[in-house]
Amino acid sequence: MGPKYVLREEIFEQPRAIAATIAAEATKVKETAEELRRRDVHMVIIAGRGSSDNAAIFAKYLFESYNRWPVALAAPSLYTLYKSPPRLQGTLVIAVSQSGESVDILEVTREARRQGACTLAITNEPHSPLAGEAAHVLLSHAGRERSIAATKTYTTQLTLFSMLSAELCQDEEMWAAIRTLPTEIEKALSLEERLRRYAGDYRHLKRCLVISRGYNYATAFEIALKIKETSYILAQPYSAADFLHGPIAIVEPGLAVIMVAPRGRSFANLMEVAKRLRERGVDLIVLSDSEEMLSVATTPVHIALQLPEALTPLPFAVLGQLFAFHLAVAKGFDPDHPRELRKITITE
Repeated sequence: MGPKYVLREEIFEQPRAIAATIAAEATKVKETAEELRRRDVHMVIIAGRGSSDNAAIFAKYLFESYNRWPVALAAPSLYTLYKSPPRLQGTLVIAVSQSGESVDILEVTREARRQGACTLAITNEPHSPLAGEAAHVLLSHAGRERSIAATKTYTTQLTLFSMLSAELCQDEEMWAAIRTLPTEIEKALSLEERLRRYAGDYRHLKRCLVISRGYNYATAFEIALKIKETSYILAQPYSAADFLHGPIAIVEPGLAVIMVAPRGRSFANLMEVAKRLRERGVDLIVLSDSEEMLSVATTPVHIALQLPEALTPLPFAVLGQLFAFHLAVAKGFDPDHPRELRKITITE
């Protein structure tokens, strides 16, 4: 038995954390949705940093597709450094922060309240400054997250966004799918041994690309972040569509690419990119629920999901977390203590 790592323990706590979040926050989600309908919100701005910013990318796709709200990601420096925030009347401003202590995210929320905008905080800390500042608060019931690399707070944030979206459009089918998320996450966790072996095969990796599209565009960013944080690898995320508009020129034989490719609307484009990558000699790691997609992979990771495409970023993020964790261990690094990083980063 090897050493115990906090990061791995917390990766495996995610089914419980997600189930707790669904059970504890369902009523508050319904109340928040009622208030948003009453206020006739017509636009959303989301502020976050790190993994919380990646959760905001997921929310952008979700709210725009299911709820038809235009969504923008905040530029916090406009509120702090440049003192020139945009006009926020009629806007829902959502601040996402694990700790609730980031100064710039807090300032976005304060400015929104000064302008009379509706404010919502998504945080893991009920007594944080951010929770005290926002008019509405939804809590990630992740328990204390001790690892520096965020795992369970990220997937509980995605869960809360999904719950709010489903309630706003009163989509009972989506609600039913959300309630199955702990079981679907267990499927991802059951693949740990395979991912550990694959990570060992890639222990000499120094750079890679992570590609997806649509709802899993956020997953590409989150997997790349976890690999950078724990293994110090230059991991660059791309949308499959953007990748064809220039970055594909960097592809050469032996380059490693991780592709997140669920069945759904993005599938055909992802398949096109996957085939072009294999033709050019790329080492292609594919995370997918499609045997067709896996057939073009160098390293296939199959997961049998029973989820709408919009919810697949949760189990795929967990697969990425496990791969990143085992890659760090295979390279001889301590994933619990990434260099130059702290759990709470204060930015202004």
